Amino acid sequence: MTISCMIKAYISLSSNISHFSPFKPKSSHIYIPLMKYCSSLNPANQPQHVPLQISNLYRRKDPLTFASALAFPSRSNSSLLGTQIHAQIIKLGFSKDIFSQNNLVVVYCKCEVLGHALKLFDEMAEKNLVSWTSMISGLVQNNEHDMGLELYIEMTRSGFYPNEFTLPSVLSSCALIQAISFGHCIHSVALKLGLDRNPFVGSSLLLMYAKWGNIEAAEFVFECIGYRDLACWNAMVEGYALNGYGYYAMRIVTIMHQKGLIADQYTYISALKGCLTMGNLSFGRQIHCMIIQNEFENNTSVMNSLIDMYFRTGMKDSGVKVFGKTKEKDIVSWNTVISGFVQEEDEKQVVDLFSNMLLSGLKPNQVTLSVIFRLCGAKDDLSLGFQFFCFACHLGYLNDVPVVNSLINMFSKCSVVESAYFLFSNLATRNLVTWNEMIQGYNLNGYGLEALQLFHNMVELGIEADEFTYLNVLGAFQGNQETCEQIHAKVIKSGFDSCSFVCSSLINAYSSFGLVGSYFKIFQDIRAVDLVSWGTIISAFLKKGFCCEALSLVNSLRETGQKPDEFILGSAMNACANIALLNQAKCVHSLVIKAGYEKHFCVGSAVIDAYAKCGDINSSKQAFDSVSRDDDAILFNTMISAYSHHGLITDAIELFEKMKRADLYPTHATFVAVISSCSHLGLVEQGQHFFDSISSAYGMCPSEDNFACFVDLLARNGLIEKAKDVIENMPYEPWPAIWRSLLSGCRIYGNKEIGELAAEQILKLMPNNDGAYVLLSNIYAEDGRWEDAEKVRMKMGEKGVQKARGYSIMAT
Repeated sequence: MTISCMIKAYISLSSNISHFSPFKPKSSHIYIPLMKYCSSLNPANQPQHVPLQISNLYRRKDPLTFASALAFPSRSNSSLLGTQIHAQIIKLGFSKDIFSQNNLVVVYCKCEVLGHALKLFDEMAEKNLVSWTSMISGLVQNNEHDMGLELYIEMTRSGFYPNEFTLPSVLSSCALIQAISFGHCIHSVALKLGLDRNPFVGSSLLLMYAKWGNIEAAEFVFECIGYRDLACWNAMVEGYALNGYGYYAMRIVTIMHQKGLIADQYTYISALKGCLTMGNLSFGRQIHCMIIQNEFENNTSVMNSLIDMYFRTGMKDSGVKVFGKTKEKDIVSWNTVISGFVQEEDEKQVVDLFSNMLLSGLKPNQVTLSVIFRLCGAKDDLSLGFQFFCFACHLGYLNDVPVVNSLINMFSKCSVVESAYFLFSNLATRNLVTWNEMIQGYNLNGYGLEALQLFHNMVELGIEADEFTYLNVLGAFQGNQETCEQIHAKVIKSGFDSCSFVCSSLINAYSSFGLVGSYFKIFQDIRAVDLVSWGTIISAFLKKGFCCEALSLVNSLRETGQKPDEFILGSAMNACANIALLNQAKCVHSLVIKAGYEKHFCVGSAVIDAYAKCGDINSSKQAFDSVSRDDDAILFNTMISAYSHHGLITDAIELFEKMKRADLYPTHATFVAVISSCSHLGLVEQGQHFFDSISSAYGMCPSEDNFACFVDLLARNGLIEKAKDVIENMPYEPWPAIWRSLLSGCRIYGNKEIGELAAEQILKLMPNNDGAYVLLSNIYAEDGRWEDAEKVRMKMGEKGVQKARGYSIMAT
């Protein structure tokens, strides 16, 4: 039974089961709490005790009584109770009472039944400003921002002027949907009506500009507010925190304290965001002290912000302590601490926390499941993921877009992309993140054509791609230049041609075609060049052999005032190695030391390799000694290769033995280095031992390069028959280079029969290879068979094959 079939079965049965039996759990301690919790769920989710007798409405027939009654469904979020009271209002003849109708609109909006609210609003014979304001506010609270703005326009056309309660709702929508022009118009209306100095309207204006990133305008609005109440100061703190001005957020909090303003929960929440922005744990601890001093430890929202701050600044233990002291833990509390351990990829702790949350009686929400699914994907733990999948299925979250997005991510990273696509195709409503996750899933699993087709379908449906879409699509195309150019055109048309990481992906794409001019032009057009862009262009030049140009770009980077990171410095060392520039290698090495990257394994390995290839094996050894660790196989492999290239086989073997004693596993590249050294020094037995140990000691199958080195070792040392047997019995199809190694050995040791065989095999694979003809001709000539040698030469002429002329490298 395939995984997709299992998912289909769970989806089809989820509405009928009250107890489910998931696959045998990997973590048994999660299973029992899950089962207990699922069996105790109340699917109706309706209040068990309604603290109101509907019959009381018969005794007091007035709108104030109805308003008091409607407070209960509003607080308990019970649309059922709201409709019951609505029915009584109609029955008692108050359906046309505007006061009661306004209260009903508010209740329906708070209970998230906008259909009822809109129907009631449309049927109102008479509407006052409260009616319009209540409906606009309800739409905004339910994230129907476009509809809320349209209703505001309709209100003004009906002759109503907004008040201090209408404008904040409209401004909130403008901030969230980036309706900049409309927001400026509303600001003008506030100025015209004299409401810009109102603290309620002023704080909303301030936050609108802050959310747009215009902190100067937010400061101007703050200065213009006539009487700044606590909400205004809080809005300014929040504005600074949102825009990354942590220091200024802390300064405002300090001024508030000096003015004697008593901070509330919103002050502390915004202040803690500012501490996160600064990364200043000292300020965070001071805020924590103020929270304790002002007795806000009973406020769950404040404690949640504290937990988040400690986890994000790396103080996990402090975060856990605050969580333990939180008396009334809500779902946000649990989600915050679970997310903190998800970031550390601590599966066991996450499962324990989830189990304890269930036992506390709390129901997980979309955020809980989404972060856990992404953890399962990151850890490639499909077994644990299926346990939570069953739970999400039981709770009916398989139509929830954020949960399905995280499931697609999990299945893609666990290499079951067909299950990811099944969820994608069965989702009724998809957002852009859904498309991006599926395109990325195809890309991760090597389904480039499917990713491109999905992108095409998305464009056909009129869905606007974002920078993450293009990032994934550019990583998926199958080396087709025309396709790459088409995607590039879409990037330009969409306005993402100045986005640094999209341009970095374009540079990588064009570099695979060798179009140096194209990808350098893309690099030049980037407005704000970050280190990723610099690293990409330097790496692209390096791959195409433009080493001097790559080093020149490193100098250009430094001239901008930016400091190269470890990846750029590693590329610079590789450029020096490729063209043996010893002086430049020393200069780059000094930058590495100055930047503190000499212990980084990639940079350290590049330094060792560069000195070795520049001929300075002593500096290579010194670099190795200064950075080597007994847990880093890469550094050992690089140093072994360096010794081998310099013919220091004794040193290479000693280091290889030291590596074994440290329980480090050599790679195929390590064996290529040591076997090649043995080949050049004629150490046949030692080379044979190394080759055999690849499978016997390390359980690896020798690679093609390992076989090529071993055949060369045997052929160079006269073991022609054995070399031929190795070629014929290896698990790979022989290639021209390995036959040529055998042919070279045959020429040295005069083995004509096997030499002819090797030459025939080379010419079958490469009919125009001049080297095979020349080597075979030399074999015949050295054996005195001049006629056969001449026949080979004549055959070259008949085939139109010409021997390549020799030349001096200095002449080029």
